[in-house]
Amino acid sequence: MKNFDRITFNPAVMGGKPCLRGLRVTVGTVVGLIASGYNFKDILDLYPYLEAEDITEALRYAAWRSEEVELPLVAA
Repeated sequence: MKNFDRITFNPAVMGGKPCLRGLRVTVGTVVGLIASGYNFKDILDLYPYLEAEDITEALRYAAWRSEEVELPLVAA
């Protein structure tokens, strides 16, 4: 995985979805807010415990994941 210091995975937090710094805010939530027209300030107002760097890293992570390619498994 690329260097994503702010993205955490914990099965006990949000079902193991990628979250920001162990908080109960998923990458998907942040990306969804951006896609819905919210800007950084809006998101930081909604989630005052987040930092601008969290939003940037969530977007970087989502972009990185969107470049993955799924390959079919071949039976042995």
